[in-house]
Amino acid sequence: MMEKELLNIKDLHVTTENKEILRGLNLIVNKGEIHVIMGPNGAGKSTLMNVIMGHPKYEVTKGKMFFEAEDITAMKTDERARKGIFLSFQTPEEVPGITVEGMLRSARFAATGKPLKIFQFKKELKEKLEVLQFDESYAQRYLNVGFSGGEKKKNEILQMMMLNPKLAILDEIDSGLDVDAIRNVANGIKHLMNAEKALLIITHSSKLLDYIKPDFVHVLMDGRIVKTGDSAIADEIITHGFIEYKEVVNS
Repeated sequence: MMEKELLNIKDLHVTTENKEILRGLNLIVNKGEIHVIMGPNGAGKSTLMNVIMGHPKYEVTKGKMFFEAEDITAMKTDERARKGIFLSFQTPEEVPGITVEGMLRSARFAATGKPLKIFQFKKELKEKLEVLQFDESYAQRYLNVGFSGGEKKKNEILQMMMLNPKLAILDEIDSGLDVDAIRNVANGIKHLMNAEKALLIITHSSKLLDYIKPDFVHVLMDGRIVKTGDSAIADEIITHGFIEYKEVVNS
């Protein structure tokens, strides 16, 4: 099983601003799997995603994180990115003066360290834009400047597709999107996924799950995972909320 294991988080405790957010979290993500994390506000979902990516704001006080059996607990963010970990942003920044294509070319080179073949890169970018139903002119716009909320989220998926990570972490990528945009995002995810990659999604709704079937849904409460199951858990949460899980935490 070890050759299939992509991410292994063991007894993870995380503190920020002198407050413990994650309290003994355990999670294993294998190649080819889609995992969904659900939980109420303040449960630690975004903290988990940022810690996996190595955000310096968060301090790991106990536990370990392994990526392809390598200890990444103390590894810098750029090193994790080169290993094949990608994190989408909840609120992407606007960057005047840098085009979408220019950013993607720089990001690809930074991730791989290999020279780019421009014609091949442009051909690949055009294909990915078509999957997301973006016009080609989109690539020449300044990064996120004047973009709608939906365009910013789809741009995150475009980055994911072009960087082709082993593990993609999507933090509320479906938030605020209409049905058509969610379908386009789902198409981008399907375009990335194969037996060697994995996906970790934070979501508050089941809209994206109408198009993407997760292998596991985890309920995160009070800094740790309190239940794991299939997509039926997501349906229960959408209908009834987190009341029964709060009772588990408090018991």
